[in-house]
Amino acid sequence: MLVIRFNRVGRKNHVQYRIVVQEKSKAPGGRHIKIVGSYDPHLKVVTLKKEEIETFLKNGAQPSDSVYNLLVREGVIKGEKRKVKVKHKETEEESKEEEK
Repeated sequence: MLVIRFNRVGRKNHVQYRIVVQEKSKAPGGRHIKIVGSYDPHLKVVTLKKEEIETFLKNGAQPSDSVYNLLVREGVIKGEKRKVKVKHKETEEESKEEEK
């Protein structure tokens, strides 16, 4: 199954993301099929190849929650934004302590 997700690039403390299409089983920083855009959260600059994204979505690619929200905001797809699940190290450590 194909997934559209962020691939983190950029230097320390100045993150930028590529929006890539890759197999779901591959690591996010691993081999990708196609780069379909980029996103700079510091400058709020988004570059998208809308036609290619729409083609991959029609062929069954699933966007991650964060990419889905970005595509909704940019008007590539229509719909409600999704709630993004974020794991924090503190909550993981607390849950391990509770299990003991």
